Amino acid sequence: MTELPGPSEPLDVSFNEDVLTALTTAFARYGDAFRVFSPTTNSNICVFSHPEHVRHVFVDKNANYTKGIGIERVRILLGNGIMASEGDFWRRQRRMIQPAFHRDVISGMLADIGNANLDLCNEWMEKAGGGREIDLTQHLSDVTLKIVLKSIFGTDMKAIESVAGGNPFMLLTQDTERNLQFAYKFRALSGLVMECVKRRRNAKPENDLLGMLMAGRDRRTNEPMTDRQLIDEVLTLIVAGHETTASALNWLWYLLARHPEIEHRMHAEIDAWDENFSDMNSILQLTYTRQIIEETLRLYPPGWLLTRRSINADVVGSHSIAANTDVFISPYIVHRHPAFWESPDKFDPDRFETSAKSKRNRFCYLPFALGPRACIGEHFAMVEMIVHAALIARKFRLRYLGDKPVAMECQVNLRPKQSIMMQLEKRN
Repeated sequence: MTELPGPSEPLDVSFNEDVLTALTTAFARYGDAFRVFSPTTNSNICVFSHPEHVRHVFVDKNANYTKGIGIERVRILLGNGIMASEGDFWRRQRRMIQPAFHRDVISGMLADIGNANLDLCNEWMEKAGGGREIDLTQHLSDVTLKIVLKSIFGTDMKAIESVAGGNPFMLLTQDTERNLQFAYKFRALSGLVMECVKRRRNAKPENDLLGMLMAGRDRRTNEPMTDRQLIDEVLTLIVAGHETTASALNWLWYLLARHPEIEHRMHAEIDAWDENFSDMNSILQLTYTRQIIEETLRLYPPGWLLTRRSINADVVGSHSIAANTDVFISPYIVHRHPAFWESPDKFDPDRFETSAKSKRNRFCYLPFALGPRACIGEHFAMVEMIVHAALIARKFRLRYLGDKPVAMECQVNLRPKQSIMMQLEKRN
């Protein structure tokens, strides 16, 4: 076994500093496997970036790894929902939640996804022209929140807004900090979720996500989720379903604005589309649009850093790690690994053409993670982004007028450091 090399400088894993730059610098120097010292944990963190390391940790030996650094912050915000829970409890919850993301259930939500984006188009029509700019980041945060809330609560959102005197979940778009103060305010919304659950127990079952969660039963005991579990899972779905998608769409429009030749190809595909956003088969015909989204997720994966902790001692590649060792795998780094991606910093959606994908190591692409703990909402998110891109691009071009590249903020998600301002241009 070989000893892991690494820099002498410590790494601030509280994320008050630019962790991504430190990791990419170390990767360029030390390669696929290195260690960094964390004063916070007073121990070394192993950082792995080879696709076989990805396969080992997330697939082959996934049972030997729990969630790692940062999960405590997630639990404060989201409780013991599927994103934070572990072991048998997590497996139970995953099985109970999985039916809510079946293709047929998502198909039933397509009309709501499309209509939310058509509402955005109508709003933008009034703002297009005259050289005015829009705050793209704010608009995308609003529309993705609207979609996730509709998918969870359905028609009950009106009752929630009536009780709260407005949409109480708007704090997700208005308060960008994810600190303890935000967590306290967000957890305070648990009561509104519980009131909705109580109303539904005396009413006809609904086919939205909350209805599916309430109908879920444990395979062994036939018991439903407890009230606490329901609340934690609903809050998890709201945050995970909103922020990651909003971040990805920000980068999508930014990249398209900087690559007009790719935008032109997407317009050609969308202009020939029948615009039946309520039909899954129609949406999945937009293959080049999907490739653009996949390439966006390669360059700017919202979940840019995945953390794990070993339960027992293990060997990753040719490196021994002890029990209770923190492990980092960064999709951002793996997605730009020069040994597996030609011109890795180039925006090239053709990488995701079917024949190109078939030749590539499948473990060098993990925007939704991989293995048993892969994102449960991957298909929902992808369909939502395709519908959004198609409906917006049919009506508008978005022009980035900034004279500098958009800076990244590498906190919970990989998002723009500042709002992206865009100029709207109507398409004929």
